[in-house]
Amino acid sequence: MNVKLKLWIEKDNEAVFGDGRYELLNLIDRTGSMNKAAKELKMSYRKAWGDVKLMEERLSVKLVETRSGGKGGGGANLTPAARELLEKYGSFRSDLDEIINNRFKEYFLKKN
Repeated sequence: MNVKLKLWIEKDNEAVFGDGRYELLNLIDRTGSMNKAAKELKMSYRKAWGDVKLMEERLSVKLVETRSGGKGGGGANLTPAARELLEKYGSFRSDLDEIINNRFKEYFLKKN
């Protein structure tokens, strides 16, 4: 057995960032494309773009820079602020997972 935790960050009681948006930004970084990232997550491009805009608005920081398509093709890159957010959230999430799993084992899996 193991335990799973849903985690998100709120600002003014509105969700700003969580596991799904973390994954979206990671995929944009890996693929260099908002469209490819959205397809991999089985979400529409419009939803992915909306999530990015919402994060940027609520965090008051630019996270993704895009290039229009054309002869050289379009694309998307993360800003330094987005990379910092991913690094901090990833570390925070990892630490929480370790703490929560250790406590879960302590409460539910220890032998009496």
